[in-house]
Amino acid sequence: AQNGPRLRALDARGEQDDAESVDGPDPEENRKTAAESLVRKLRARSLSISEARTVLKTHGLDGAQIDDVLDEFTRRGYLDDAALASQLVESGTQRKGQGRVALSRALAQRGIPRDVVNAALDELPDDDAERALDFARTKARSLSRLDAETALRRLVGQLSRRGYNGSVAMTAAKTALAEATFGGRPTGVRFVDSD
Repeated sequence: AQNGPRLRALDARGEQDDAESVDGPDPEENRKTAAESLVRKLRARSLSISEARTVLKTHGLDGAQIDDVLDEFTRRGYLDDAALASQLVESGTQRKGQGRVALSRALAQRGIPRDVVNAALDELPDDDAERALDFARTKARSLSRLDAETALRRLVGQLSRRGYNGSVAMTAAKTALAEATFGGRPTGVRFVDSD
């Protein structure tokens, strides 16, 4: 390995021929290839700016080149952490029945900044208890073959994994299991043991 300057091909006039450079790929061509790769990834799924940065790093771009590409993609609206966070929060609550803790964790794992995560979660109505109960109702009937303690423990575990805190999970699980046991939603009448 030589430590001296890199050799470049010279044309007939003794000048450097950039097309025949032997010191590596053209930085602009490398940037273009990296940007095209990022576009392909974005066609498959939305990415956070942090995830896009990771994609660009795999192409050997330096920090300034990466920042230039990210700025361009952000300016064009291809990358938008706030829009992605809102989309993920909506998807997490509507389709997956997730609570705030799970949503926050999922957004953080995607590299979305904490202030953007908080703003997206602030848009949520404060109805974790309702969402937890809706989810618990969908699962309660399938647990009816188990004894009460096991069913409660499993349902609370499922709710906790979806990001509902302990008291919300416990209340939702108890309510849903009681409804499943008595064949419907409570009417407001409670039965008390007279022992």
